[in-house]
Amino acid sequence: MIEFNNNVYIPDVLAIGTIYKQAGWLHGGGLSAKNVADYGTYEKVPYDHATHQLPGGVILDGNWDKIHPIDPRDPEQVQEFVTHSWYKYGDETRGLHPWDGVTEPDFKPEGPNFKGTRTHIEQLDESAKYSWIKSPRWRGHAVEVGPLSRYILGYVHATQGNKHCQRVKEQVDFSARMVNHDVPKALGLPETDYTLKQLLPSTIGRTLARALESQYCSEMLMDDFRQLVGNIKAGDTATANVEKWDPSTWPKEAKGVGTVAAPRGMLGHWIRIKDGKIENYQCVVPTTWNGSPRDHKGQIGAFEASLLNTPMVNPEQPVEILRTLHSFDPCLACSTHVMSPDGQEMATVKVR
Repeated sequence: MIEFNNNVYIPDVLAIGTIYKQAGWLHGGGLSAKNVADYGTYEKVPYDHATHQLPGGVILDGNWDKIHPIDPRDPEQVQEFVTHSWYKYGDETRGLHPWDGVTEPDFKPEGPNFKGTRTHIEQLDESAKYSWIKSPRWRGHAVEVGPLSRYILGYVHATQGNKHCQRVKEQVDFSARMVNHDVPKALGLPETDYTLKQLLPSTIGRTLARALESQYCSEMLMDDFRQLVGNIKAGDTATANVEKWDPSTWPKEAKGVGTVAAPRGMLGHWIRIKDGKIENYQCVVPTTWNGSPRDHKGQIGAFEASLLNTPMVNPEQPVEILRTLHSFDPCLACSTHVMSPDGQEMATVKVR
């Protein structure tokens, strides 16, 4: 994988990206030019923020000088809205933290600009409800998540002195040098200077960040493998911390959250336990963040924002739209919920 990344994946993306840039096709940035977020990932023992290889945080309004700390347990930070989603809240002007999340379907395609029927939709009305995806917001802000967000955050962390992010800065700086100078020369193209704030927040920048993260992951996997072999040779063969494995030791009431930087972006699972049973379980996955519809303030999500001002050669065959949306690697199946057309129960699971 290291050889493939170094000899095929990265060179191909840099070469194609250079052609895009020389053609002036730096569209598709959307929210990545303003608001990005991630929980942080690739941590080393003892699993604290300082040892994350890609620390988390939030950047707002394109201000790369300030990284806001992120806490998925804070009810004032992560909230989901359903103003334009086919779900029902008691007060749809307010968001709910996932620990208090409600997922109650309310499928009523309507609005003055709606066309079609309930089972054959021809046109949706964005002023009404128009999506099965909720609208998660960080302190009320729409943010983009994913490899590009992680790499923007990692780069900024590195420039602020975080020693665990220097590899990210090396990768990005190398890519910028190649695109700005070396690759154009090799392809016989004119040189053009681009700043990182032009290079990264774009469709090709999003694709590049995914390639760079693949390169970085393969390097870290090799390091982890060597450490694993070293631990086994030293007599450490434990595969998990089993201190809390026995259910009899668990509290009758509890709540928790697990987060990870999934390939598509920051992922969180929240749970409430009552009387030893799951009382509420809510997931906010990367495509929920990126594919969210408008919220109660009219703020659009990352998908919608990335398409604004994108020129199309042929609107009847909008390949440019596909190109940008594909750069997110969207997964609508993860971000929505399954129900039958008439709302009847589809499955029952009993745990003994």
